[in-house]
Amino acid sequence: MKRKQRTVATEHEVAHGRNGVVSMHWRSEKIDGFDLSPPDDEQVHVLAVDDSLVDRKVIERLLKISCCKVTAVDSGIRALQFLGLDEEKSSSVGFDDLKVDLIITDYCMPGMTGYELLKKIKESSTFREIPVVIMSSENVMARIDRCLEEGAEDFIVKPVKLSDVKRLRDYMTAREFRVKNQQIGNNNNIKNNNKRRLSARRNIWNGIVFVDDLLGMFA
Repeated sequence: MKRKQRTVATEHEVAHGRNGVVSMHWRSEKIDGFDLSPPDDEQVHVLAVDDSLVDRKVIERLLKISCCKVTAVDSGIRALQFLGLDEEKSSSVGFDDLKVDLIITDYCMPGMTGYELLKKIKESSTFREIPVVIMSSENVMARIDRCLEEGAEDFIVKPVKLSDVKRLRDYMTAREFRVKNQQIGNNNNIKNNNKRRLSARRNIWNGIVFVDDLLGMFA
């Protein structure tokens, strides 16, 4: 059965040029209906998931005001397809260099809830480090605790405000800090391992020389 594809249009805001004019343009690099054009160096890429068109437009607008690139989809299934995690795909062709800095999703959605989407993302070795924020129009403590225990970065009660969006940047900054520290730690581990190997080789060589000298004394 042929799957319908819905084009997800993403608008890019370009920084002020020499004449101080802000220009808007559209890019057309798409795979399976998704815009995969890379964000600018200083842009963060947010995947927004909500089955409500109105709520989706609100969060998309707020994120763009904060200079984010936004990919907005209407279901958890579409979010998994965008990430290349849906079961229909045996491999995520074209998604290898996909950069997503944060995922924000509604909790109550048909087909797949935001909580179920959160679990899928946290089970992925590729995307589990990406901060996931849950939105809901209902302030249910049991639901909030459930999502936070599963690894959600935050739980926002709708309507989403600009102050909420600004707080999201803190989570992305914290993630970048953790990733950099992990990379530094990995590099240090490699250096330490190389030093240990070199030291072991020197000890072995010194032992061989000592034995040769000792045997030479009795020759």
